Amino acid sequence: MRDLAADGWTASTDEGFIDRVGPIWSKRDARQYRFGFLAAKHHANLIGVVQGGMLMTFGDRALGLRAWDATGGRPCVTVQFDMMFLSAARIGEFIEVEPELVRQTRALLFLRGVLTAGERPVASASGIWKVLDPRN
Repeated sequence: MRDLAADGWTASTDEGFIDRVGPIWSKRDARQYRFGFLAAKHHANLIGVVQGGMLMTFGDRALGLRAWDATGGRPCVTVQFDMMFLSAARIGEFIEVEPELVRQTRALLFLRGVLTAGERPVASASGIWKVLDPRN
């Protein structure tokens, strides 16, 4: 089994929903900000591959965390999220994404990314995040 921590990945914990499906791993260096998860049995759908909803959850969280980072830690919420499934993600695979910040305004961030299992693309994700006004 792959030792993610030894490879420089850090597990993120969250007492909310992600605690039920995680952990989600992150890795950052000077030019990359990546996220990943190890597909486990509890991520399987009825035909034994990773449930599409898990891929969507992972994509939304990873792109959303990148949005928060781009705002210097200001909270952001998803206002639109799209995913196109390209290939089945198998149990036991490490699924990762390197979110790309496409555009940022004062109030909105536009992001996209391709979820991969090794070199194989399994889904593409894109979305829009709104920066929350701290006064409201």
